[in-house]
Amino acid sequence: MPEFSQLLYETPVPRVARIVMNRPERRNAQGRTMTYELDAAIRHACHDDGVNVIILAGAGPHFSAGHDLDLSDNSMPDVQQSIGLWGQYTGPGWEGHYARERETYFDLTERWRNAPKPTIAEVQGACVAGGLMLAWACDLIVASDDARFRDTTIDMAIPGAEFFHHPIELGARKAKEFLFGGDWLTAQEAANCGMINRIVPRAELPAETIKLAERIAAKDRFALKLAKEAINAAQDAAGRRQALSTAFHLHQIGHLHNLLARDFMIAYESLDPAVRRMIEEHVRRQREGRIEGGPGDSVGK
Repeated sequence: MPEFSQLLYETPVPRVARIVMNRPERRNAQGRTMTYELDAAIRHACHDDGVNVIILAGAGPHFSAGHDLDLSDNSMPDVQQSIGLWGQYTGPGWEGHYARERETYFDLTERWRNAPKPTIAEVQGACVAGGLMLAWACDLIVASDDARFRDTTIDMAIPGAEFFHHPIELGARKAKEFLFGGDWLTAQEAANCGMINRIVPRAELPAETIKLAERIAAKDRFALKLAKEAINAAQDAAGRRQALSTAFHLHQIGHLHNLLARDFMIAYESLDPAVRRMIEEHVRRQREGRIEGGPGDSVGK
């Protein structure tokens, strides 16, 4: 069993693993540390003969506030941790930025989506931007009645999160409204679009998610894996993977535009004042040459 500093790994019932993001003080914001701990936990569950189903949950009042903007836990992958072969994470120009985003946000999330065992997201409270990617990587979503969903990336002059499942989850017209407006989507609205499977009272969310996982886990493990592979293949045959790749590269254009226009990878004017001041100080120091590397080298979103 790997050791985790930002996750809890539980086995609440036989044949079910429950991975809990455990940064409630940061609303389970996902930085580099959590990203690679999630990968290690999912990998462990996939290779555990005693696990048939994996639950992904978040501790505290909210599932996930998205990608962590705290510059102290930067998005630089460790070559020994990385799952891809793209490499050159410190490359000049856009090479390093692209490699880091591709590894940390695109390839890893796609890897989790293709984990062979069924996965269930257990979502309560707010699920924002990068948090959507975590939920959408799962096969099923069980949400509390107070769950709400939002993608605020357009406010940062970015055209959607890196793992662009918006039209797949919501349909084209609702996805456009969701992105263009940046408004909250309630659990009921998400269910009406087919994005989530079940809505349960907040107090019953963990128990109901475990109950569903336990029922699925009683099925033949190999049959579950084959069925998941078949459904994922149907989505990919309809163009899902190619659409995601295109959206990811448009996302990179958004970052590069911001870097040229603002000396930072995102527009930060509308962010929380404390976060905005942190980024403004980072940009100021970088312009003065007191920080090595290109502007915005150590930010997620």
